[in-house]
Amino acid sequence: MSAEERRESAVRAAVTEFARGGYRGTSTEAIARRVGVSQPYLFRLFPNKQALFLAAAERCLEDTRGVFARACEGLEGEEALHAMAAAYQRHVIDDPDMFQMQMQMYAATAVAEVDGDAEFGERLRAGWLRMWDDVHLVLGADVDGTTTFLAYGMLANTLASLGFPAGHRVWSGFYLSARPVG
Repeated sequence: MSAEERRESAVRAAVTEFARGGYRGTSTEAIARRVGVSQPYLFRLFPNKQALFLAAAERCLEDTRGVFARACEGLEGEEALHAMAAAYQRHVIDDPDMFQMQMQMYAATAVAEVDGDAEFGERLRAGWLRMWDDVHLVLGADVDGTTTFLAYGMLANTLASLGFPAGHRVWSGFYLSARPVG
């Protein structure tokens, strides 16, 4: 396996491990073990744990952008909105590690900011802003529409993280396309 293939394996393993244990609760040893490499080799691929976490978080954001882009290809306005909402729900179900990694990313950013590490959050905010811009353009550069779509997405993340099942009344205000599938 090439170094680039190992790096890709390490990012995928990091998504899984960080999704389950968070930034502080995940050891680089566990990630190296999942990849099947030594910890020193892992540090040849990534200079430190933070760089590995950021690579995993940025992958999560890029994958979500890809889900949105594929879903709305050739669509505009309301059709694009519903296609992206439905695709995101499938993404959350099909890739729970990616979903959990998103939640860990938000928590880790908040902790880093409290600890005085603004650079950590800057990288993740830049990735999130690229996603916002993509959605914004697809929805006709309508600030209210973009904000509403992403606000509902964050609410969906919160409700799913808290374990509200499909069909629960808390989902009743969502578009049908954005409600979880039972």
